[in-house]
Amino acid sequence: MNFLERLFGRKSYNIVDLAKDFGLSTPVKSGVRVGRVQALQVATVFGCLRVLGEGVAQVPFKVMHKRGRMLEAATDHPTYDVLAHQPNDWMTSFDLRELMVWHAALCGAGHCFVNRDAKGRVLELLPLPAGQVEPKQADNYGLTYRVHAPNGRVQDFPAEAIWAVRGPTWNGFEGLSVLKLAREAIGLSIAAEEHHARVHSNSAAPSGLYSVDGTLSPDQYKALRKWLETEYGGLHNLAKPMLLDRNAKFTPYQFKGVDMQHLETRNHQIGEICRFFRVLPIMVGYADKAMTFASAEQMFLAHLVHTLMPWYSRIEQSANAFLLAKADRRAGYYTKFHERGLLRGAMKDEAEYISRLVERGVLTRNEARELMERNPIDGLDEPLTPINLTGSPASPDNQGSPNA
Repeated sequence: MNFLERLFGRKSYNIVDLAKDFGLSTPVKSGVRVGRVQALQVATVFGCLRVLGEGVAQVPFKVMHKRGRMLEAATDHPTYDVLAHQPNDWMTSFDLRELMVWHAALCGAGHCFVNRDAKGRVLELLPLPAGQVEPKQADNYGLTYRVHAPNGRVQDFPAEAIWAVRGPTWNGFEGLSVLKLAREAIGLSIAAEEHHARVHSNSAAPSGLYSVDGTLSPDQYKALRKWLETEYGGLHNLAKPMLLDRNAKFTPYQFKGVDMQHLETRNHQIGEICRFFRVLPIMVGYADKAMTFASAEQMFLAHLVHTLMPWYSRIEQSANAFLLAKADRRAGYYTKFHERGLLRGAMKDEAEYISRLVERGVLTRNEARELMERNPIDGLDEPLTPINLTGSPASPDNQGSPNA
């Protein structure tokens, strides 16, 4: 029994509940249904969510403490273990953060019930199903969260009981759902894949014309159609010779998937879906033929800066605001993603950049260490002065005279 069932009581799912949970919806213009299940079956959608979820989940997420200029992991803080290691009895920190980003990236927001002790300290974070949490804003701008339980009951929770990680938002308390905004793009991708699959199921051609002399009775028509589908339909009958009798003729149509621009449409939809998730196509395995190693390296760096860093900031600021008390923040506690491990390919460039700033006196060595999230060392607070910028103090012997 999960915690929602403990809060609301237990009830088995029926088909209506399942349809609601999986986000089944009306058909889009392309004629297919687009809900959560259908969207996740699209390779580009699944790939974008994996890139975002794993990009956030694989980076250490810790509660840090800054005292003066000293930085250290706040392992003694009660929220540290919840965020860094185990948020609840059955999930790891990786699991929870990946799930929250999947929910936020696809459905607009990921939500957790925050279980606190009598002093308000966070004991565990319990994920809520996507689509079952509805934020409500009162006239005084206060927030409550309406949670829909599996048994159909509804209960409102105060803002401090729910931790929300939102994607882009239009009103400040509800995340924009990519599933709804990109329904047409996802639907066209589903339709193109289904159409292409049906073409290949009929020997990669949209059939042909089989003609016979005379008029066929309904029974003869059904029998002939069944015979053609059994003997000559499908990839397993591809290139099989056709035997005709009674002056029958077969005229094949030579259209192919490429001629009907299936491949071009499917490739175009990769870029369309990636734009909604703000994920570079190369990250989901689609690269331009002109791609070089150098350009790919810069794209991986751009992925970190422009795709993952906004998610890091969203989660850090949300955790600081709603999982840490004001007293903790005033005392120097904050949450931090340690993403430097993702920059290993660019560490050489970063080291050269910082070294030049230190050597030219723009940064002190301790300021450089602070950029690298390392504690200062005594004696490294003075800026260096390049030798070619130093000069000997003027002396009376070498000053000369105006009349010389």
